[in-house]
Amino acid sequence: MKRAITPTRQENFPEWYQQLVKAAELAEHSPVRGCMVIKPWGYMLWENIQSLLDKRLKAAGHQNAYFPLLIPLKYLEKEATHVEGFAKECGVVTHHRLKKGEGGQLMLDGKLEEPLIIRPTSETIIMEMFSKWIKSYRDLPLRINQWANVFRWEMRVRLFLRTAEFLWQEGHTAHATKEEALKEALHMLNLYKDFAENILAIPIIEGEKTENERFPGAISTYSIEAMMQDGKALQMGTSHFLGQNFSKASNITFQDSAGKLDLAWTTSWGVSTRLIGGIIMAHSDDDGLILPPRIAPVHIVIIPLVHHLTFKEGIYNYCHKLKEKLATLSYMNCPLEVHIDERDMRSGEKIWSWIKKGVPIRVEVGPRELEKGYLTVTKRHRGHKEREKQSEEQFACNVIDQLEEIQQKLFQKAKCFRMAHLREINTKEEFYQFFKKERGFASAHWSGDPSIEETLQKELNVSIRSIPMNRERRGGTCPFSGGKSNCRVIFAKAY
Repeated sequence: MKRAITPTRQENFPEWYQQLVKAAELAEHSPVRGCMVIKPWGYMLWENIQSLLDKRLKAAGHQNAYFPLLIPLKYLEKEATHVEGFAKECGVVTHHRLKKGEGGQLMLDGKLEEPLIIRPTSETIIMEMFSKWIKSYRDLPLRINQWANVFRWEMRVRLFLRTAEFLWQEGHTAHATKEEALKEALHMLNLYKDFAENILAIPIIEGEKTENERFPGAISTYSIEAMMQDGKALQMGTSHFLGQNFSKASNITFQDSAGKLDLAWTTSWGVSTRLIGGIIMAHSDDDGLILPPRIAPVHIVIIPLVHHLTFKEGIYNYCHKLKEKLATLSYMNCPLEVHIDERDMRSGEKIWSWIKKGVPIRVEVGPRELEKGYLTVTKRHRGHKEREKQSEEQFACNVIDQLEEIQQKLFQKAKCFRMAHLREINTKEEFYQFFKKERGFASAHWSGDPSIEETLQKELNVSIRSIPMNRERRGGTCPFSGGKSNCRVIFAKAY
């Protein structure tokens, strides 16, 4: 069994990523070009993300609902900027049945009077429903969330990062005033940041997008951006202040307390299975996946080391008693997830399969452990040879603290990496040299001229990822145009 992932991150990061996804049994390519099959281990990760995030959304006053997969073309046409932004990515349904031809081959039949769009996002259909549900200021604010799949044609597939079909949550809200809607959009951005940092252990830069990077139809788009181990940026979540654009398009009006008819102010926001790609690229090593404990499907895997049948019964009995003891403990307000690997295979193969899957703590129990009265404990964020000897009592008493220590160390490691690869740059020459020879983010002044973004994208494949929210407003000179600038922005290559 091949142990380390090849090639390594340094040799070929994109290929390392693809091989890790395969080795960790997270997902694989689908027979349908552009799509993926999420395997159980990968889907368990998504379920944990979904469960933990859903609790936060409900605590913030959002209710779950579900809307159709198919959207009438005329709905998409209502908001001009929106349709222009998604037109090239849309999957279109034109027929509603099949028939057999003369040679027995299947043919399209039953052409639709109006084509239906497979949802690339749901603003148009949800806003259509909002126009029916909202009549008075008493109906506001309206906060709706949907867990669903979306479809955007994508031929350059990278599992979890770029696929035609992917899973996500999309939230949509309507408010009586501009101030309330903007506050909501920024609140959701902060909620996403908190989730990424405290659950996924990924440090975030939160900020606003430039006009070139703005969501089609939005007044303002905000995002959380993270640095991956190859120095590229990953947009991990977005929140959009839509103003009254979609309300005008869908006629979302309400009667205010004075009896006056007004347009609602709306927002939308979402994260997707791309978060799994972020976990992989922010934390993992050349041995495989590394999972932060707070999101891991399994916290502890117990591996019985049976080299002779004489010891099997005693070792297995001990492992089950240990699991029962650990399962009484609580982590993240839930029972500790403990798994015993009882597969009929060599111990080395078992160990390496769990290393690749990134389980935070591995406990090995063999004849020597039973005889000496200790457990062999290995923590995934360290090298696979760094084993600890802990008594059962010591381990049971301290395992929650050990998991939290792993969580914090992963966050600090990722944060230190970002700090080491975030460069403040003041000249055009230095900027070009940085992105041609090094990896990371550049903090530089920008005059606000969108043509500069277009040039940098064309020449360096670099874009402005974020105008940071907590930026220091200190005047400077744009190194590209010589124009005035009131703050620095974050430039990077991106996924």
